[in-house]
Amino acid sequence: MEQELLVKELLKKDNYSFTLLYDNYSRSLYGVIYNLIKNKEESEDVLQEVFVKIWNNIDSYNETKGRLYTWMLNIARNTSIDKLRSKGYNNSQKNLSADNFVYMLEDNSKALNRIDAIGIKKFIKKLKPKCIQIIELLFFQGYTQQEASEELEIPLGTVKTNNRNCMNELRTIINE
Repeated sequence: MEQELLVKELLKKDNYSFTLLYDNYSRSLYGVIYNLIKNKEESEDVLQEVFVKIWNNIDSYNETKGRLYTWMLNIARNTSIDKLRSKGYNNSQKNLSADNFVYMLEDNSKALNRIDAIGIKKFIKKLKPKCIQIIELLFFQGYTQQEASEELEIPLGTVKTNNRNCMNELRTIINE
């Protein structure tokens, strides 16, 4: 089912379209959630919460602002971060640093993950230091843009602009 048709059916609260959505995206969203939470049971709970949010808020999805998957990914990421904060985690415990993440992926017992690590290292090394810093805070440590602004002692607008520019730079590097 095409994305546009799927969204139309979800807006009608069609149960089959929701089942299709879950079947196609749950594994991917679970992976994102688990990467942040690091606990199977809590990750499963968050996944369920994410799909309830998707179902209840599908009318707020705007296809002109991005793909459905990106919208759902943001819900999953934000819900995971909310879960971490609700459990009293501090920023240093939320996620691994980018270096630890790459090291974890290089674990010799997981060949598939090692392949991913090679790509991640290659792309990270090509980024400017300020981009590595912004991406590490926002995506690997789960900081909000406001928190990154405070941590780096730069204006919020600068964090937003740098994030957008760094993501564009990363897309360019990946597509080379």
